[in-house]
Amino acid sequence: MKVLVKLSLWLYNLYALLVFIALMLLVFPFVILASFLGNIRGGNMIYRLCMFWADTWFLLVGIRHRNIYESPVSLQKSYLYVSNHISFLDAAIIVKSYRRPVRPLGRKETTKIPVFGYIYKKAIITVDRGDTRDRANSVRILKSVLKKGISILIFPEGTFNETHQPLKSFYDGAFRIAIETQTPIRPVLFLDTFKRMHYRSVLSLTPGRSRSVFLDEIPVEGLTLSDVAALKQRTFELMEQKLRQYKAEWIRENLEA
Repeated sequence: MKVLVKLSLWLYNLYALLVFIALMLLVFPFVILASFLGNIRGGNMIYRLCMFWADTWFLLVGIRHRNIYESPVSLQKSYLYVSNHISFLDAAIIVKSYRRPVRPLGRKETTKIPVFGYIYKKAIITVDRGDTRDRANSVRILKSVLKKGISILIFPEGTFNETHQPLKSFYDGAFRIAIETQTPIRPVLFLDTFKRMHYRSVLSLTPGRSRSVFLDEIPVEGLTLSDVAALKQRTFELMEQKLRQYKAEWIRENLEA
């Protein structure tokens, strides 16, 4: 029985990978065309192409996504979104969760992947965390995007959370940007990506539900850079509390082993 289960999972992942690649190749020519329209208009079009890609792929591989709003999201303002980061599937969940164009911050190394890397670098803002000058340039671009009324997304944990705690410790960057641009923070929880695709392997995908929870907005009006630590802690505690409340699968006390 275990052999059959493993074989079925392997065949399902092969199918999911082939469908993912086929859809990527389908949208790729349109991404190239959109890239000539500039960083804002072209970037927004590429984001919508990625939405089509993810919507179709999720349907074909049997993943049912739902957004849960603990309070309404204003369509008239931009946010600095922060989300937990625990799975390779997070990239696809972004466009399922944020149904208006946003600019996520992502690793520069991913741009080296053929075809996917081109789409990736056109849809997000890249950063080389090991390069001080590149980090500074990425922050400058993030701020300029916010000034144009487009929301941004940062994973404050930086890398995958492999601790079996609700969250890893947060970096300061997102909270400094929020204060410097006076942009409200909107935490969003990715609840099921760990169960749908384990961070140890891209070939661990399983069908099932996927949920993103939009938590209450955290205002930053009047805060200064001396408040970065307090803002970071407030955001961390809210996300940690809610991950426990929603019984996130990776939290150790919720695991059987």
